[in-house]
Amino acid sequence: MPKPLPIVKLIGPSFILLGLGLGSGELILWPYLSANFGLGIIWGALLGITFQFFLNMEIERYTLATGESVFVGLTRKLGVFAPIWFIFSTFVPWIWPGVIASSATVLASLLGIEYSPILPIIMLVFIGLILTLGPLVYKTQESLQKFVIVLGVPFVFVVTFLISKYSDWVALSKGVIGKGDSYWFLPAGIPLATFLGAFAYAGAGGNLNLSQSLYVKEKGYGMGKFSGRITSLITGKKENIRLEGYRFDINEKNLKNFKVWWRRVNLEHALVFWLTGALTMIVLSLLAYSSVYKHPDNSAGINFVINEAGFIGAKLGGTIRALFLITVSIMLFFTQFSVFGSTSRIMSENLAILKPDKIDKIPLFFYIFLWTQIIAGILIFSLGFSEPLSLVIISAVLNAFSMFVYSGFILWLNRTLLPPELKPGFLRFAVVFAAFIFYGGFSLFTLMVK
Repeated sequence: MPKPLPIVKLIGPSFILLGLGLGSGELILWPYLSANFGLGIIWGALLGITFQFFLNMEIERYTLATGESVFVGLTRKLGVFAPIWFIFSTFVPWIWPGVIASSATVLASLLGIEYSPILPIIMLVFIGLILTLGPLVYKTQESLQKFVIVLGVPFVFVVTFLISKYSDWVALSKGVIGKGDSYWFLPAGIPLATFLGAFAYAGAGGNLNLSQSLYVKEKGYGMGKFSGRITSLITGKKENIRLEGYRFDINEKNLKNFKVWWRRVNLEHALVFWLTGALTMIVLSLLAYSSVYKHPDNSAGINFVINEAGFIGAKLGGTIRALFLITVSIMLFFTQFSVFGSTSRIMSENLAILKPDKIDKIPLFFYIFLWTQIIAGILIFSLGFSEPLSLVIISAVLNAFSMFVYSGFILWLNRTLLPPELKPGFLRFAVVFAAFIFYGGFSLFTLMVK
């Protein structure tokens, strides 16, 4: 087990997962629900991101200890079913380009032009070019996502504090424990599919959480130090990529190193992903509630964001309104950017597992999946599926079911393949098992109601 890195050098992967959540749960679904039903539902956002924190750490535990992805580990247990399932359950939910459609809608409002599917199509192609031309795929994702979050999140915080009232904060504090305006936990009339989608997107959502395993390898955490990285076919320097990991000897020195790694990666993920993500969801929901609660035009998809901007402009001026729209559009754009980077990485890894003699082709697989998703998005827009919120909800519900499946798999993997000294304790097992039951039960309930 390599010597642990200082905490400042561990910061990175959680920014990508945080960015993946910004454009779906944080910026769209939870504020949308808060704008229409009040802050009594915010408990769901906090519970959802807490579930994802514990789930992500179990994903990270396996790769930290073995140097291989959870996909390789699950293939050891399930055979070829595992990579086939993860390719299918990644591709189908994430080809629905609702996030980039939302970004384009906000951008069109900023520019004062009519929204057209041509705009998100151009943005999809631009994302593909950025990821294709960046020399090191992971580094490109991390650097751009850090930049967007460090600039965008504080700006939204300041705007929210300037326009919110004391009564809004009181409503928020009650919502943390599930008390809304004349209801507890869930208001009458709330679309269950939308709430389930928001719950799944309280964080990264879907198979995107599994990409944490790959980023442990890309950053060289723990035993991931001995894995290679994906580089650009055009501008990058080729690295040797290894799928199967190495097991370290169970002795006092190695266990001590592992425990230090474990404490530090938990701290990094708690601060960047859980704390920043929770605060962002709360503040953006508060902003929606303070500005456009029960606005008559809120239910029309992403329009509640446009309505927010109008309220902000009336209170703080046109310049702040424009900056708000720019910030939201950029955050949504880079969420789609990171989604493509993460999903392509997941699917390329699983295709290589199916074809172990083609490991050196993982970079090629990555770009094939990347551009296949872009073409699929263009096709969906061309067929007339262009309403942003509907696309986001379709994707979110599909992803909630995939989370139900793999949360059970991850528990099984860590309880059976890791040495006793490295297995999850009772508390972590209990929380992830609760997430497994919640995702499965709520998915079934939503399907039955529909």
